[in-house]
Amino acid sequence: MTDQSASAAPDLILHSGLVTTLDRANPAADAIAITDGVFTAVGNGRDIMPLAGPATKVIDLKGKRVLPGLIDNHLHIIRGGLNFNMELRWDGVRSLSDAMSMLKRQVDLTPAPQWVRVVGGFTEHQFAEKRLPTIEELNAVAPDTPVFLLHLYDRALLNGAALRAVGYDRDTPNPPGGEIVKDAKGNPIGLLLAKPNAGILYATLAKGPKLPFDYQVNSTRHFMRELNRLGVTGAIDAGGGFQNYPEDYAVIQKLHDENLLTIRLAYNLFTQKPKGEKDDFLNWTKTSKYKQGDDYFRHNGAGEMLVFSAADFEDFRQPRPDMGPEMEGELEEVVRILAENRWPWRLHATYDETISRALDVFERVNQDIPLEGLNWFFDHAETISDQSIDRIAALGGGIAVQHRMAYQGEYFVERYGMGAAEATPPIARMLDKGVKTSAGTDATRVASYNPWVSLAWMITGRTVGGLRITPQHNCLDRETALRMWTENVTWFSNEEGRKGHIAVGQLADLVVPDKDFFACAESEISDITADLTVVGGNVVWGAGDFAKFDEAAPPPAMPDWSPVRTFGGYAAWGEPEGAGAPALARKMAASCGCANSCGVHGHDHATAWSSKLPISDLKSFWGALGCACWAV
Repeated sequence: MTDQSASAAPDLILHSGLVTTLDRANPAADAIAITDGVFTAVGNGRDIMPLAGPATKVIDLKGKRVLPGLIDNHLHIIRGGLNFNMELRWDGVRSLSDAMSMLKRQVDLTPAPQWVRVVGGFTEHQFAEKRLPTIEELNAVAPDTPVFLLHLYDRALLNGAALRAVGYDRDTPNPPGGEIVKDAKGNPIGLLLAKPNAGILYATLAKGPKLPFDYQVNSTRHFMRELNRLGVTGAIDAGGGFQNYPEDYAVIQKLHDENLLTIRLAYNLFTQKPKGEKDDFLNWTKTSKYKQGDDYFRHNGAGEMLVFSAADFEDFRQPRPDMGPEMEGELEEVVRILAENRWPWRLHATYDETISRALDVFERVNQDIPLEGLNWFFDHAETISDQSIDRIAALGGGIAVQHRMAYQGEYFVERYGMGAAEATPPIARMLDKGVKTSAGTDATRVASYNPWVSLAWMITGRTVGGLRITPQHNCLDRETALRMWTENVTWFSNEEGRKGHIAVGQLADLVVPDKDFFACAESEISDITADLTVVGGNVVWGAGDFAKFDEAAPPPAMPDWSPVRTFGGYAAWGEPEGAGAPALARKMAASCGCANSCGVHGHDHATAWSSKLPISDLKSFWGALGCACWAV
């Protein structure tokens, strides 16, 4: 299909690819033309290649799969960007041994008075050891450098230096809904627990040093770059604790004004003041306009926090919290303000008990102020009931799900049983009932920002720790899962028809994954990265054969001790020695091309040969134990 009105030669043509457009009128193609940031031709290379002019950039896709750019329906990208360069990411690390090697390396690089922070995005279940480090282990690798380790939103581990830095001692009281664990003598041991309120966790994190403004700009660019590396081209920012508007939006606004955004961003405003929520939204609805902005940076309404009395924290290690009796009254005051001003909203809600009470409020408001046409929705909805799904559908709302169960599934099963986990959340039923439903991550703390982990979870029903919690009949096929990350998300930002497909007239956002999403093994999906990512017709990431087209790389991560310089992002460890060495050794063993797989060591022959044993002939020794490495 071609836009006949496009008389100018395309800026970019991509050809010889396997293009999955998700456009039902034109589902497949092998070539694409892009002009002024919009798809202007999608079809056959024989028809599209002659459109090229002298200035047209032409990229040979070499038979690779092409998908619409991925859009995260719930990402804390603004807050995450401000801090990305300071964080050591354990996302995707497969053993605690690797993780601790990385930590030790970063401790050695980090100058006083800075902290080493591992801020979520991982679970102990992803590690081969199936555990977190002990506080003693943290103290051993970092006796003097503060270390703060956030595990999901259930706990934080602080070494002795971090405890001293934050000033917690025997006289520090427990905050509401949280616990500073102390020993028999009343001294803090370095363990903070959400019970279930995570306020103690992010309030403690907020005590650490912050990056100066220019470094925050650099940090946000690197976070966007990391998302582009994984094929993400758009996101809806859900606000977040300690993310104040407009102060903490200055960095992202500067990047937008300087045309440096490589992620399209819609943002929701999140109240920061318990008992002052109504005043926040009265002020914001007067000073901000819904949809203000452009295709790269635009206002998307309110949430995910509307009132603190409705926040049911999702720590499945703790019993389900009951919301107080004031919830309905406070929520109704805010929702009426939003409905009167025609602002959509999103509401964090984990449990059906919270969702059903919120729906009582929404239905009451709807009697006076029709909600029709407002793209409001619930976030998360892990335990939502069929009845609540039907009520949402009747009111014209939606449900934005995230892959939190991929990281917390084991804890949910431990508390509620495997049967309860089989449809948590019940995505297939939501889709069957016709409710607007889309997918995202809720990164960067309670889960990783990697979209392919989310896609793998929806398709396989497995946690990142390998536990199968969703039976096949509740899993999604690959195309449906992909639509959850593309076209379905556009309703949640009121951009239907503008993006989400590779189709003439839509914004030119696409990804070329390094593995064929539709042909690779299910076990490989979560390991996918992008070979090429395009946003608005501009190459924002290129690797391998496409690296030469990549002109969007930001300056090196600042400060010079940033973990991003050493380790990169999700499973992209850049340090060849020391940190990450066990993972790299396993990767090398996995790529061994020999015909002999040892029953003891697999293909990790070098480990067997180089083991420090008091013998003269290592190969004979291992062979005597049944090891076949000697035969290589």
